Amino acid sequence: MGAAVERSGLAVVEELRERIRQLQAAPRRALSVLRTGVDAVDALLPQGGLPLGHSVELCGEAASGRTSLALRAVAAAHRELRLCAWVDGPKELYPPAAAALGVDLERLLVVRPQAFAQRVWAAVQLARSGAFTAVVVDLTLGVGAPGRPERLALTEARKLADAAARGGTLVLLLTSPEAPADGLARLRLEARGVQGWSVELERSRGGGVGTRVVSPWRELYPEVGLDAGARLLDADVEASGDAGPDFYRDPADRVRNGMGILGQRPGRDAPMPSLGSALSPAGR
Repeated sequence: MGAAVERSGLAVVEELRERIRQLQAAPRRALSVLRTGVDAVDALLPQGGLPLGHSVELCGEAASGRTSLALRAVAAAHRELRLCAWVDGPKELYPPAAAALGVDLERLLVVRPQAFAQRVWAAVQLARSGAFTAVVVDLTLGVGAPGRPERLALTEARKLADAAARGGTLVLLLTSPEAPADGLARLRLEARGVQGWSVELERSRGGGVGTRVVSPWRELYPEVGLDAGARLLDADVEASGDAGPDFYRDPADRVRNGMGILGQRPGRDAPMPSLGSALSPAGR
């Protein structure tokens, strides 16, 4: 029985390796930065986008836009036929919302280690491998979770930066203001109600530190109109389980607000009332 299970596991690993080889063999152009598609944010960054081969911290509260901005970066990589990975510590990545922002679920590897140290270790291995253009690491506790999130130590930050440089990978860390990371380039994100959301370049080696932009929510969610938002809110959770591959499905997805999306926020960000007001015809 044990031998059979081991052979089955080896077959799965070999199948994944072959799949990665096929995807990487597709014609691709050289990339040095990933543009998020949010023009104001891309213009804020010294390189005109998120630089490959570096680690960047997206620091903000749960409704600040940090997750959705990371999803936009992943979607940009997928448009270039690249692979990405998501280290989903709090197990809050919701595939239908990710797909709505342009993420190709067939090109996204999701890893869900529980311990903080395991998340960091997994991110280092994924980034160093060079197989993934972007690796997103969610270091937050998740919405409503008790306790305080652990803080990334300077030694761990250096390991991630070294792995990013070796693999030519963009490493995006999602953190909260209670536990910012040490020694990384940092974007501070804040929700500003119906006004939209703000992004400040809080730490950077390329200059521009202290520069801030405020954008309407529709800049972050151009694909999500009022009708689409209503369909997301009214969707039955069981039916939405077919929106992604089997390995994305998690029992925890079925208890979020009874609808499968946390706080009625696409990609776990942006309160829907504010988003709806910003996307209304009168507001455009």
